Amino acid sequence: MSSPTLGARLFVGMQHLLPQHMLSRVIHRVARIRSVGVKNAIISAFVSHFKPDMSDALQPDPLSYPSFNDFFTRALKPGARPIAPEPDVLASPVDGTVSQIGYLDEMRLIQAKNRFYRVDTLLAGPSHWSHRFHGGAFATLYLAPYNYHRMHMPTAGTLRAAWYVPGRLYSVNKVTAASVPELFAINERVVCVFEDGPIAFAMVLVGALFVGSIATIWHNDVTPRNPRRVFNLPVPHSSRLEKGAEMGRFNMGSTVILVYPRDTLEWSSHLAEGTTIRVGQPLARLRAHR
Repeated sequence: MSSPTLGARLFVGMQHLLPQHMLSRVIHRVARIRSVGVKNAIISAFVSHFKPDMSDALQPDPLSYPSFNDFFTRALKPGARPIAPEPDVLASPVDGTVSQIGYLDEMRLIQAKNRFYRVDTLLAGPSHWSHRFHGGAFATLYLAPYNYHRMHMPTAGTLRAAWYVPGRLYSVNKVTAASVPELFAINERVVCVFEDGPIAFAMVLVGALFVGSIATIWHNDVTPRNPRRVFNLPVPHSSRLEKGAEMGRFNMGSTVILVYPRDTLEWSSHLAEGTTIRVGQPLARLRAHR
């Protein structure tokens, strides 16, 4: 593996020194300011720098949103993200970029070239869940700040368990993923495990630097959280969602990791590191299991 550049080393080194959680709480508060002058200045600066595509937003005028957070987690026009209709097709849950995709080496996932981490340390929950994913399949999907930031269901599923895992808040971009060992297993995250018939699958919502909050439709804002300790989130009686339904949101960019059991799917051949994806596009074909 080639050595990181001086700029990359400085960027990662700076993150070790930053008060990551304090900054996250500041962002959480600032993003919800409703003063017209303040929120318009923040939104205008963001649009100028990141140039998000507003053409498919339900409200395309950035300054019409009552706060930066409302703008950032904006809804899309009906039909803007067609969901792959075939029942055996796994649909992308997010707009973003494929960071890594493939199959587990027993219990290990690929983080970056020559860097690995374990599914049990990623989930950091009851061992029977991680054992179900032994030798399975995974996809790490990165959401940049300019992306649409709501997460959707890749297939239909019933929420069976969910928990919060405390951790650091390093950036999850390519530079940091190549430099920080076990990045996704040490960052703060929310784990949601679903079942669809005999198949279980996990959606891991990974926090990152400046991510003000991670929310699910069942629990609202899970982060920021105090005290920061592993916490089981309640599972409501009615927790089934259909394919393509919204299941959560990020405030600021981050990463979703999908994990499926062994021999349950085949990833689409066109997908590779760096592939751009959108909600609803085919990611994989599920093998016959019903």
